Amino acid sequence: MFSVRSHARWAVPLVLGMASLGVVAPPASASGAVAPVRDDFNGDGYADLAVGAPNGTVGGQSGAGYVAVMYGGPHGLSTSHRTIISRATAGIPGSPAKNQKFGLQVSRGDLDGDGRADLVVGTASSSADAVVVWGGPHGLSGGTSIRATNTQTGDFDGDGRLDLAVFRSGFATGDDPIGTTATLWKGPLKRTGTPAGKTPLDPDYLRYLDVHDGVTGDLNGDGRTDLALTSYCGDGSHCVEVYVSGPSGLTRVTDYPGGDGPAAIGDLDGDGYDDLVTAFSEDERISVAYGSPSGLGDRDTWRTYTQNTPGVPGATEEGDRFGASIAVGDITGDGIADVAVGAPGENTGEGVVDVLRGGRSGLTGTGAQAFTQNTAGVPGSAEPYDGFGYAVRLLDISGDRHADLAAAAPYEDGGNGTVWVLRGQSSGVVTGAALAFGGKAVGAPYAKAGFGFELK
Repeated sequence: MFSVRSHARWAVPLVLGMASLGVVAPPASASGAVAPVRDDFNGDGYADLAVGAPNGTVGGQSGAGYVAVMYGGPHGLSTSHRTIISRATAGIPGSPAKNQKFGLQVSRGDLDGDGRADLVVGTASSSADAVVVWGGPHGLSGGTSIRATNTQTGDFDGDGRLDLAVFRSGFATGDDPIGTTATLWKGPLKRTGTPAGKTPLDPDYLRYLDVHDGVTGDLNGDGRTDLALTSYCGDGSHCVEVYVSGPSGLTRVTDYPGGDGPAAIGDLDGDGYDDLVTAFSEDERISVAYGSPSGLGDRDTWRTYTQNTPGVPGATEEGDRFGASIAVGDITGDGIADVAVGAPGENTGEGVVDVLRGGRSGLTGTGAQAFTQNTAGVPGSAEPYDGFGYAVRLLDISGDRHADLAAAAPYEDGGNGTVWVLRGQSSGVVTGAALAFGGKAVGAPYAKAGFGFELK
């Protein structure tokens, strides 16, 4: 099994299966909802969910991969309101290739300035290109190749236009990273794939890292987007590199928390500055570094959370992999972000997702919730090595000002994979009207596809 999120010692390999893809275009609809443009591909006011299935068989090529985009609406998601995107989809450049893992990493945002989010789909191949799939009134369609393995979006120069950080990374299998070349593309991006300008990003440093993913947000409140990169840094170790934006561009800072897991950014204490959450899943913990006018706060303000933190359900056990996935979003609608933490190794790989509350004093275990497939109202039942919580995402799918929880178990059903969506309310996450779906339910290749390896 290939994963840039972590190297899970408990996980079983995925074998790959199944055939061709199609597109079901969503109808345009009017709405009073106001989803952020970066989350809304069809401009109907509702946030949409992108699900990566990088192990899916497409065009007879095992591990070619695809992305299923599920469109939000006033009643949440439905399995008929979607677009399936692969190298076999009309308008998408290239052809399905064995083990390319199209959909392993994705980013999103309005790159061309038309008021609808676009989707950038990366791969596990250092020689293959990423694809920008363009948003429109009927959803995503058409694509443009760009020379990248993975990307991040943000307004890095503060001019009000979304920029694109483009990474061409290696995927080392040994001790030494292959290295990364990185470039900032100034927005807007033309549909030919031409940006308004290009600037190299930290070439002398990133050449020694394999950058595989990252997150963006405003850590110092200056209106420019900051960047945190999750990378393989050699000798079996992983790291997080933080770049703070300023008038002269992005500057790498060295005093920050970083571990072997992913990262997330959001305002966890409501002070107007985004905060950085990083994960140390092998150590069963997450760390929060709080933002401030000068960027990340002093080390003595950073806080650590585990399953032993008062109020957090359960207990820390080796192999739980608490922090293998993390997501930030405002579930309760109080204007302060909350955090979802996946522990897919919990209980011999059955998996659990813990939800911690943000508040004026920062993140707390008080009032925390835990969800498994055995939780009342959650469809299905927990089985060893399902990996529930391998990926998590928080976003407001129904436009009610409460972030909903999406959680994936890519090993469910022998590696086919399943995604669950649970509604957010002022009381927290609830299981009423819970939805579970996999590749088969959306008319996509499903056998051993790893549906839900990526949620965005």
